[in-house]
Amino acid sequence: MKLGVICDGISRDLAHAVDVMDEFGLEYAELQFVGETEVGDHSKEEIAEIDGLLRDRGKPVSCLSRHIFAGMSAANRPGDALHNKHMDALKRVIEMAHVVSSPLVRIMTQKKEQILWGKNGAEKWNVAHGVWDTMAPMIAPAVELAKSEGVGLVVETGNGTLVNSNYTARKLIDELDAKDTLKVLWDPANNCWCHELAFPDGYDELRGGYLGHLHIKDVKVDTPRATLEVCRLGEGQLAELFQPIAEALKADRYDGVISLESVYHPGNGSFEDGFRLCVHRFKELFG
Repeated sequence: MKLGVICDGISRDLAHAVDVMDEFGLEYAELQFVGETEVGDHSKEEIAEIDGLLRDRGKPVSCLSRHIFAGMSAANRPGDALHNKHMDALKRVIEMAHVVSSPLVRIMTQKKEQILWGKNGAEKWNVAHGVWDTMAPMIAPAVELAKSEGVGLVVETGNGTLVNSNYTARKLIDELDAKDTLKVLWDPANNCWCHELAFPDGYDELRGGYLGHLHIKDVKVDTPRATLEVCRLGEGQLAELFQPIAEALKADRYDGVISLESVYHPGNGSFEDGFRLCVHRFKELFG
């Protein structure tokens, strides 16, 4: 399968990150921050340098991953100042995607509310009424822009966002009738926080053409204590699920990229050290 890494999880020095990718035979570069700048905020000259470096080193871009729509809330509406700010950023990222030939651009969704639907009394006392219904209208302009520009969007399943499971990601895509343009960026470790079992439950939600991109890391979540621990790959609560996920991806002939998300460090603050402790297991599982 097509394996890559979110480059700034190794280093924000892209040249060094590519050196490390070569060391371990990873091909696909996912870009989030290059230098101290988030994608979408680089100058034309900087984008040309990024593009030249990656093409010279044979590293196709898998996805441009800016935090578009992250931090918005149900109080926001399409066309308000914050929404316009995120849409402007999306336009810049899409312009960069054309230069670096990235097939995908990541978007996020607004801040999480815990209970979106309910019954037998919960619908009156516990549900965050109307919150879910505010999301599709805010995402729809992004889908239309991407469609007109010939770029795919992927919505990430996030820890603190309204789309924090494959179920909610698929529901959003279906409501927008946007499966041709918008797919799921599945991060099974993020989905652990809402207790969606990655396999088979989470995987089954993505069948039928909903999966566009993957982030792989391992975690232990303690929701009652509001605590998240990032673990060495294969030592967290996804340890027993990675193998069946990998086998299902191969059986279903998934042809997208799988990015190692290097957000683990072994206690010393070095995410490159964490990457080196995880990459062999990543390749054994998904290679």
